[in-house]
Amino acid sequence: MRVPVVQHTTRRQRARRRRALWTGGELLVTAGLVLLLLVVHQLWWTNREARRGAERKVEALEREWGGGGTAPVTGQPDQGDDSGTSVPAATPQPRTGTHNSQQTTAAAQPRPSWSQAYAILTIPRLGLRVPVAEGVSKQNVLNKGYVGHYRGTGQPGQVGNFALAGHRNTHGEPFRYINRLQAKDVVEVETKTATYTYAVDRTLPQTSARDSGVVRPIPRSIVEPRYGYSEPGYYITLTTCTPEYTSRYRLVVWGKLVSMRPRS
Repeated sequence: MRVPVVQHTTRRQRARRRRALWTGGELLVTAGLVLLLLVVHQLWWTNREARRGAERKVEALEREWGGGGTAPVTGQPDQGDDSGTSVPAATPQPRTGTHNSQQTTAAAQPRPSWSQAYAILTIPRLGLRVPVAEGVSKQNVLNKGYVGHYRGTGQPGQVGNFALAGHRNTHGEPFRYINRLQAKDVVEVETKTATYTYAVDRTLPQTSARDSGVVRPIPRSIVEPRYGYSEPGYYITLTTCTPEYTSRYRLVVWGKLVSMRPRS
């Protein structure tokens, strides 16, 4: 009977292979844990912190305005257009009909500074109540859980288009569920001087992230021209990313101004 002879070099090679496999396994487990922590941070922690910060800012604005704000809404709280680019401002139109006082009140508002929170957006159907800040910078506006106002578009209550962007996922995700909005749903914008009520009118389910037509004074998609308007009016535009967890396309919701109530 022959007894196999195991040389020392063979044992060392096997030991090295075992150590390599063990080290590789540890690295894979570590990488998996790091990825898991990153996902938890993005999907839970950023939402938690952004929502808290947005709630505090809403409370601060209400205190600054004298505490006469609308009562908090209840329900399920719901990436936005992060380009930071400006679009042409709304062209002034003749003041006619019932919007005379609205235009006067809106025109009296001072121009907000970059990244300054100066209004509150409320959407009862979504249980949403968040600050509106000037600009659509990720770091200074959207990642705080705020909704950002496209610089150069109209202001609340003005003729033209009051255009807003918000994250759909992470960082408070205020616009996550705007796809659920239906015609005639209420969208309110409170400022220091008045509360403007818009009614949801139309939805563009998907368009290019570069479709600047949706935030023009008379909003109309340049990618999907059948969506939009052909006459001057008092519009609000809500934009966010679609599909969820991507930033490839934009989802757009439009509304029209139906009333204005001065703050008491």
